Amino acid sequence: MKHNEDAVAPNRPRRVTATDVAKAAGVSRSAVSRAFTQGAYLDQEKKERILACAQELGYHPNAFAAGLQTTQSNIVAVITGEMRSQYDHELVDHLLKGLLAIGKWPMVLSGRELASAPNLQGIFGFPVDAMIVRGGSVDPFVTNACAKLQIPLIISGCIVKAPLVDSVSCRNFDGMFALAKLLAASGRRRIGFIDGVPNRASKAERPAGAKAGLAEHGLSFVATITSDYSYHGGLQAAQTLLAEHDLDAIMCANDETAIGAITAVQDVLGKRVPEDVAITGFDNLKMAAWPNFNLTTVQNPIRDTVAQILRLLQERLANPAKPGETVLTDAPVVARGTH
Repeated sequence: MKHNEDAVAPNRPRRVTATDVAKAAGVSRSAVSRAFTQGAYLDQEKKERILACAQELGYHPNAFAAGLQTTQSNIVAVITGEMRSQYDHELVDHLLKGLLAIGKWPMVLSGRELASAPNLQGIFGFPVDAMIVRGGSVDPFVTNACAKLQIPLIISGCIVKAPLVDSVSCRNFDGMFALAKLLAASGRRRIGFIDGVPNRASKAERPAGAKAGLAEHGLSFVATITSDYSYHGGLQAAQTLLAEHDLDAIMCANDETAIGAITAVQDVLGKRVPEDVAITGFDNLKMAAWPNFNLTTVQNPIRDTVAQILRLLQERLANPAKPGETVLTDAPVVARGTH
């Protein structure tokens, strides 16, 4: 019985290897490696022949394998936590674009279990140049493992005091302090606060800053309530506060909570913002500027934060032994129409 040769799949690996290219070009395996290594010496004619064969076969060097043989792989692990916050989505999106722009390949891992437990151990089997942890508390396992393996560690969103660890956070206290003073100066006297469950010291700085700002005007919160930093949490918390207290302003720990509070005041309770109740947030999400919200808030600067992370990454890779650095970015008030 004659087989249909056209129907038989070619007997070769699914992924083209450097060995395949070497055979096609009639050169050694090491010559293929040199052809794809910047600065490596190789006869020009031979290099052009190798690159032409590689293009015809569809070969691309394996970045992971290369990272095992060189001092830098250009792979950067980005640990994002659970990504519940819209702010985290916006910042991580900008961070990934920034890493690609400087020639780094981000390996993104999300989830609380990965970000804070020894389950993260598997990542240390990859030739990562550095690790960036976004938000949340940082498990000592991570800092210890990075120190032992000499992997640069950069923390975004909170401050970690450890040798050779770099941190970037905004001035949470100062931003909320200025925002509270703005409300008091505009005549608000019966002010409530919707907090979230702080998972890091930087989040605890926000209510502390607000309290200090009000105290400068002889004021304090009439009432506070804890929510979960979400839109729905803000929606419910604002209704609870206003059912129990006669407030003329509500400060919120972040913008998503504040947008939920605006919905509660206007759409559920039929009150006016800001005429009846002022609402403020923190972070300055893109949607905070939408006309239907027009939220007065505090800038938690994404561009500046990412720029500092990238600077710290490049400086740390160039000088692994330099002392750890803490960067605090400014957090100015963004006055819009809800105060």
